[in-house]
Amino acid sequence: MDGNRGTAAIIAFANLVFLLASPLAAQTAARTGARSGEASNTVGSPAAIGTLVIAHGGGPEWNAQVREVVAQVRTGGPVEVSFLMGPEAPSARFQDAAERLVQAGATEIVVVPLLVSSHSGHYEQVRYLAGHVDTLSEEMMHHLHMAGIERATVRVPFRVTPAIDDSPEAARVLAERAMALVPTGRESRALFLIGHGPNSAEDHAAWMANLRPIADSVKAITGFRDVKVGLVRDDAPAPVRAEAVRQIRETIALQHEATGQPVAVVPILIARGDVSVRKIPADLKDLPIVYTPDALLPHPGLARWIEARVREATRPTTSARHGTEH
Repeated sequence: MDGNRGTAAIIAFANLVFLLASPLAAQTAARTGARSGEASNTVGSPAAIGTLVIAHGGGPEWNAQVREVVAQVRTGGPVEVSFLMGPEAPSARFQDAAERLVQAGATEIVVVPLLVSSHSGHYEQVRYLAGHVDTLSEEMMHHLHMAGIERATVRVPFRVTPAIDDSPEAARVLAERAMALVPTGRESRALFLIGHGPNSAEDHAAWMANLRPIADSVKAITGFRDVKVGLVRDDAPAPVRAEAVRQIRETIALQHEATGQPVAVVPILIARGDVSVRKIPADLKDLPIVYTPDALLPHPGLARWIEARVREATRPTTSARHGTEH
């Protein structure tokens, strides 16, 4: 009888220890699970989202600025870079970058076009590669074929974000560039923002619809007396480009006449290169200006812009397309 009571007491004590220990064990397991979950690539987790930043591409210096900013991007998942054109395009192809992201654990890919505008042939190239459109102009397709770039075969969804367009991050970078040119007295000075621009009139109108709000934001941030924006339409037929440059020169001349001081000129370009270093200074030769060839990159604000685009693209209401859908 005493033995039975002793056994019962031992069992009761064991049950009590189990009940007391269970919450602690559950909390420990939860903490451990949370830590492992941070590194696990479950669907919808940041680690499962791959980011593919795709840029136009240029020479080594131009591409290095892209890589410098992309290296600062923190999304919680793997990040890769691809170029559409230039000497590095064949070795930094879209399909190879997508494959590396999947190998790194990505179960979906957000494609971020590092382009000034969503209204361009290059943006359509990005949409085509991601499987969001089925057709592409002959010229744009030729550019892809020349570099061996094609759609990826990975079986994961692709989301394509807008390009820079009217992003506030871009406005802040341009404002910093302008304030570096004119540290004081901006209330009596004028600023001109000059960009590359598209070929067609329709795309030009769409570019300007996005860039005018950026100009307004830059004016509000910097306090310049006047801020204007214009596009040289660098790849357009020669007469179209010449007319665009003439209009820009006339506008800058009027800004100078109104202020009596040199006009600050800042390029709206992705990276410093031939357009900002050689072409634009030649276009604006002999005008009363102060000019910087520094573009948006490699400002860290563009890394924050990429991160913001990824967050926007992965909200629950955002739809995705599968990379192999045509």
